[in-house]
Amino acid sequence: MTTTLNSPDLESAPESGFELRRRRRWPWIAGGAVVALATAAAIVVPQLNDSRSPNEIPGATLVVATAEGNAAEQALVQFVADEVAPKYGITVDFRGLSDSNTINRAVSEGEIAATVYQHELWLGQVLQANPDFRETAATPVFRWGFGVWSEKHGSIDEIPEGGTVSLYSDPANEAQGLWVLERAGLITLRDGIDKASATQDDVVENPKNLKFVLLDFAAQSRALPDIDAAVGYTEYYLAAGIPLEQQIFAPPAPDEFAGQLTVGTDYLETDNIKALIAAFQDPAVQEFLATDERVKGILLPLDAD
Repeated sequence: MTTTLNSPDLESAPESGFELRRRRRWPWIAGGAVVALATAAAIVVPQLNDSRSPNEIPGATLVVATAEGNAAEQALVQFVADEVAPKYGITVDFRGLSDSNTINRAVSEGEIAATVYQHELWLGQVLQANPDFRETAATPVFRWGFGVWSEKHGSIDEIPEGGTVSLYSDPANEAQGLWVLERAGLITLRDGIDKASATQDDVVENPKNLKFVLLDFAAQSRALPDIDAAVGYTEYYLAAGIPLEQQIFAPPAPDEFAGQLTVGTDYLETDNIKALIAAFQDPAVQEFLATDERVKGILLPLDAD
């Protein structure tokens, strides 16, 4: 049985109809300095009017964005900006933006260089819903902490007959949740199914007759006291003050669910974006993910066990 509950503060990917635009400040001329300022303006104005993306301009700052308030992803981008990017001759900066459509539109149009907040399946959903977006998952960077959480039970085996388990309400992360439940031995998915896009219709064995409840990112952690278990991202539970000890099962995520550096397709061959991709592929990034307390348990190295 599947129930979909909507939360008024949905955090996953609210729709947005606005676009990011850079505000330009135009030079002004006053008093008797008309000639001098006009000469300066002849130099400055063409730069201010440059219609190219920063991705195409040597020396421009390359902004990498994630959702606002994501401290772990901000720490990762800031590490790359401070410690890695200078080796590749680029300047990187972080920006938190409000929602999925805002971030992806800005990446597609070259207003920002990249994002690291999504896996390939989520990106696929975004592109399907917005066919004018042109984005490419350029390289995997990390794996998110993702597993089964329970306030009532200390192990997978304790989840009872007829228990209620929450999955996320978006298709990509629902599929990831089903994959985790199969790894935990609670369900079996149909042979040959692409488990990265599985749905509950693909569940062929459910020996405990579990009931599935679909909840959004914020609602799931709040509902944990009222259900037997939930399958979700570590970062949302830790942000809600739920201790890591309540994560009762967490297998390494498959490649399809790795966090990707996503860039605008039209800028893949620019020198700036090539250097940005190389920076995120630097071995120092994986070392940071393995050792830094700011991302511990939330962003995992690609080779995490």
